[in-house]
Amino acid sequence: MLMRTDPFREIDRLAEQFFGTTARPAMMHMDAYRDGDYFYAAFDLPGVDPDSIDCTVERNVLTVRAERRRPTGDKVELVAAERPMGTFSRQLFLGDTLDTDKLEAGYDNGVLTLRIPIAERAKPRRISITANGNGRKQINA
Repeated sequence: MLMRTDPFREIDRLAEQFFGTTARPAMMHMDAYRDGDYFYAAFDLPGVDPDSIDCTVERNVLTVRAERRRPTGDKVELVAAERPMGTFSRQLFLGDTLDTDKLEAGYDNGVLTLRIPIAERAKPRRISITANGNGRKQINA
């Protein structure tokens, strides 16, 4: 299923907290799980305009990008700025057992949920065994 995530994510988060800088696009939090014949990845993107979300798959690399912007205008006065703004990005390396051609995406209540079916070739299948006349078993696939 999910092969790995970005190994430097935690280091970047700590550096950002310590130095107050952003070395890479801001991180989006994610849950990933399998339910039956589907693999799900849910990304927290509260306050993000759905039109700013970009989801692509190239080979087995899934990339999700989104942007959250601060309100702008002549009469807008920023009083507090605690939520991260700007570009958010996340890459997942998907296993060959997923059918990325049939990936589905939905955005509801600030959560982007991707549903990826398990490929037919990766599903368990039953192998029938038959016996021939001499008592030996033949394997049929």
